[in-house]
Amino acid sequence: MISSTVSEVALDSQAAARRSFLLVFSCTLIGALAQILLKQGTAQLGEHHLHLTLGQVARRPELFVEFSLGVISNAKLFLGYCLYGVMTFLMAAALKGRELSRLYPIIALTYVWVTILSLFLLPNEHLNFFRSIGIAFIVAGVSILGLKK
Repeated sequence: MISSTVSEVALDSQAAARRSFLLVFSCTLIGALAQILLKQGTAQLGEHHLHLTLGQVARRPELFVEFSLGVISNAKLFLGYCLYGVMTFLMAAALKGRELSRLYPIIALTYVWVTILSLFLLPNEHLNFFRSIGIAFIVAGVSILGLKK
């Protein structure tokens, strides 16, 4: 009876670890898509919104309201921020089931997905030799960090 309980706990632990991995992996894809949407959305914002400083907002709080309305009315920018919110909740759920030191390196894969998505969704993006080598190092690093002890 005790041995079956121990094996059940081990299986539950493995299932929680797998669930956490899948959640964090999903976060990398969601985060990459959010970054692409933010990039596209900021291109649609007016130039005066992009150079807003904290000092200007402190002197004229209505600038913050104007900026907020600009974000809400910009579908890509709004959706990008919403995806970051979803990613935050998924990360919180994922961190329950596994060690932070084992999960967090997976987030580095976001850079890989951003690069790949950029090539397809952003017209002025390109991939060169050095970026390719950098991506290979990221993937190798995440793989090494994910190895069992």
